[in-house]
Amino acid sequence: MNRGRRGGVSTGMCGLFGLLRSPAAAHPEKASDAFVVLGMLAEERGDDSAGVALFTGRPVTRDAPVPLEAGDISVDGCRIVKGRGRFSRVWRPDLLLPLLDCAPVAIGHTRRATQGGRERLADAGPLAVPGPGAGIVGAHNGDVEAAALRERFALPRGRGGSDSEAILQALVGRREVAAVVEVLQALVGRAALAWVDRARPDRVHLARAALSPLVVAIDTEQNMYWASNPRWFREVRRCTSVEFASAVMLREGTYLEISCTPVPHISARAEFVPTARPCDLEEGVWEGFTAADRDRDRAELRHAVRKSGTGGFPALR
Repeated sequence: MNRGRRGGVSTGMCGLFGLLRSPAAAHPEKASDAFVVLGMLAEERGDDSAGVALFTGRPVTRDAPVPLEAGDISVDGCRIVKGRGRFSRVWRPDLLLPLLDCAPVAIGHTRRATQGGRERLADAGPLAVPGPGAGIVGAHNGDVEAAALRERFALPRGRGGSDSEAILQALVGRREVAAVVEVLQALVGRAALAWVDRARPDRVHLARAALSPLVVAIDTEQNMYWASNPRWFREVRRCTSVEFASAVMLREGTYLEISCTPVPHISARAEFVPTARPCDLEEGVWEGFTAADRDRDRAELRHAVRKSGTGGFPALR
């Protein structure tokens, strides 16, 4: 079941949030508090389902499929918990908070169903996708042309029905910047992404393709965070003891690899021209934004627009 589709394209927006800890941080509980508050705030961008992936920091080399429909599973290198409904319903502090306090990386997602089933956990993020080097775990906000992506990269049949799975399948095993960008440039539609290579859990990959917003922030203890709305970081600052040194909206067409040692830092970066469809540019992209935040982001948009009937050849704005 897909909600809010217009002209074959979903108008729904999911929420991304996450944390990359600094090994030097003196108060891990503060960053954990910030992560949980970000999850609560992300409910405004999706309440069909929610989930988190908490990593141990241990590299994994065994390629083994992880059941996408599992609501709570401890896999080699991480624990993935997800369920139907709001983040506040899925989050279990008695069981998960001790893990979060120790996790060097945490990925969170709140879902408003676009492609795939609204009720199926197999389509809820974060998703674990198998592949070379044990695969990746990631989350996506947006709506892209999954069938075209599967055809272009000869992807295997998905275990779920979401475009998120297709994107992650295309990214699995790609570690060179040029190889990652090849996939990101092939996306047609809205997309923001966060993922971790299970064989290299000391780094996080973030990307903003067309439209779907993504903000990166760093606090005064050098922990790094990401989220779908800049306002959420102002809310976190008001209701926790975390102080942010910076919060920056990524421009469209930005890919970052962020390593955690000795402190979180950008270890690789690339820019590309993302492609959207005419129907993708709508106010729902900035759901929950203040008018000022929305206007600043709109002024910086730089995607190409694929004209109807032009296949994969976009026309620049």
